[in-house]
Amino acid sequence: MAVLAEVWFEQISQVGLSPSTILAYRDRLDRQILPAMADVRVRELTTGLVDHHLAAVKAKHGANVAKTTKSVLSNVCRLACRHDALDHNPCRDVARISTKPKKPPTALSVDQVRKLHLWLAKDAQSVSRDLPDLILFLAATGLRIGEALAAQWNDVDLEARTVEVRGTVLRARQSGLMIKPSPKSAAGQRILELPSWAVTMLERRRSSWETTARRPSQVFPAPVAGGLRDPSNTLKMMRQAFKSAGFDGVTTHQFRKTVATLMDEAGLSARAAADQLGHSKTSLTADFYMGRKKRATGAAAVLEDLFS
Repeated sequence: MAVLAEVWFEQISQVGLSPSTILAYRDRLDRQILPAMADVRVRELTTGLVDHHLAAVKAKHGANVAKTTKSVLSNVCRLACRHDALDHNPCRDVARISTKPKKPPTALSVDQVRKLHLWLAKDAQSVSRDLPDLILFLAATGLRIGEALAAQWNDVDLEARTVEVRGTVLRARQSGLMIKPSPKSAAGQRILELPSWAVTMLERRRSSWETTARRPSQVFPAPVAGGLRDPSNTLKMMRQAFKSAGFDGVTTHQFRKTVATLMDEAGLSARAAADQLGHSKTSLTADFYMGRKKRATGAAAVLEDLFS
């Protein structure tokens, strides 16, 4: 299995999958599959053996990790079947791995967003971690955290009051932090209008950098070291700050929900909300509230009064 898994991984690494997908597959191989099955001969793989292993993974790591492990293991076995090393794929008949449906995030009210930002702006640690402006940016755009941290100054047009979303920050095992040159999906590549209070915030940030020897390329660089900011570390900082502010359990995803909910309440279409959030299908957006790469989604006007 150790040999087979490495042959499979080498092949799928050459087919143009996203770095985050490749990293997830590598993690499942190194953490769940190979530690238990590296020395198992391919001909010894049975449905019962695989089923028992996946049940153990689910018990220890949860259903989502078990489902990904099953997918990786099934693809490895499929390669063996193509080379006649297996007569059939033993993953095909294992027990179904069910996951509880995720509870949809609840949108924040306008007053809650204002209260949270005000608390962060007065908290010395949050200010030192550059959280207040980042929260404003998320509330103004509905971006994913990785998309927000990938924003560069050459993506921002303050005269046109727009920001172009062209990538997302992720951490690769060998190369470290990097900008994946396209967001989560093709629909994620978009140009968004900004409300005036977001433009004011960005103008202030740009002006503050102009007094330094070198302006960073990122709109939101790492607070201490500069350069790309780690999404995982940033989320951890946010959870701590939100909890201290009395918003325990709030996530950055709720700012996306908030933006789309305000758009829905203003009578904007599901297509406009999907374009704002970077969803390829309106059904993903409409399931919660209600164009493609277009600036005039109407979000900027709806969000204008949020911090006026």
